Amino acid sequence: QVQLVESGGGSVQAGGSLRLSCAASGYTSNSYCMGWFRQAPGKERHVVAVIDSAGSTSYVESVKGRFTISKDNAENTLYLQMNILKPEDTAMYYCAAGTRTYCYTGFGYYWGQGTQVTVSS
Repeated sequence: QVQLVESGGGSVQAGGSLRLSCAASGYTSNSYCMGWFRQAPGKERHVVAVIDSAGSTSYVESVKGRFTISKDNAENTLYLQMNILKPEDTAMYYCAAGTRTYCYTGFGYYWGQGTQVTVSS
């Protein structure tokens, strides 16, 4: 049974940093596409960053240069380092895992329960 458990969310002031973690069990993180999504109140969930089995990454334009996605394959853990946080980054952040080596729209097959990030101005 695949489980994804996020942690690391919290409340910070604008300009601050947070590091999200997603611990995967029953799943080999280095074999498939994984990523982070976020959903703000009243808005749809959308992708923030993805990383494929080869380690190639992609980011939504609004977080480029501020967020970094990475994986620790030995620990089966996905990370999202978030720097220079802005109030518009406030959202519930979800870890997602796919079933293919490459990332594509709608790749998320397994999902975590989410971790809240709140950025105050």
